[in-house]
Amino acid sequence: MVHAMIFAGGIGARMKSVDIPKQFIDVDGKPIIIRTLEHFAKHEQVDDIVISCIPDKIDYLWGLIEQYNIKKVVGIVGGGANGHQSIHNGLVEVEKHSAPEDVVLICDGVRPMLSEKLITDCIETAREHETAVPVTPSIDSVLESPDGETCCKSLPRKQMFITQAPQGYTMRKIMWAHDEAEKRGITNPISSSELLIELGETVRIFQGIRENIKVTTPEDLQTLRSYFYYESFKNFAKEELKYDL
Repeated sequence: MVHAMIFAGGIGARMKSVDIPKQFIDVDGKPIIIRTLEHFAKHEQVDDIVISCIPDKIDYLWGLIEQYNIKKVVGIVGGGANGHQSIHNGLVEVEKHSAPEDVVLICDGVRPMLSEKLITDCIETAREHETAVPVTPSIDSVLESPDGETCCKSLPRKQMFITQAPQGYTMRKIMWAHDEAEKRGITNPISSSELLIELGETVRIFQGIRENIKVTTPEDLQTLRSYFYYESFKNFAKEELKYDL
């Protein structure tokens, strides 16, 4: 089986939205998290979805799921104090109805530009290697700075990659990592892949897609809205103006 575990337990401080967490911001008629969930709900290989959400938004999210007719959601649990804890809470829920060899796709709730192929590639890679992390090659030069003010090392760009989500793992592999993290006092790794690397494991990477943005900042939100504005205009031009852009 394949399970999707979507974590949306943060408040999105970098978005600077005081009224609503970023995952619930509306973009072209739908909240961002609904657009993210739709990719997994529509994928034929995904069997079910568990969401880790801000505790006081759980009822609100259930309402959105019903409103937009999102299928396959079997549970929503409260998130934790950080992303790692939110993921852990969601995985504990997934574990209740999964087998060790099942694949779980871990994805933040603000990835509305996913593709069917990316999810498929993640599932297939995880089945073969137990780990699957989508990446894109860095197109920028990367400098290392120990203090944030001076640079002492230039990193080789050809060896630099930007991680994305969903990240795929067998339940056996990721639950082992979370158990080990607790034993070793690792409380806030940046991502699941970095947790495994910190534990001395090797993770398998595969080619992601550049449009798969994580909506984190106001600039990301502007990019997302521009995309959907263009798509709406393109459809209008094609249907009403009989002009294909």
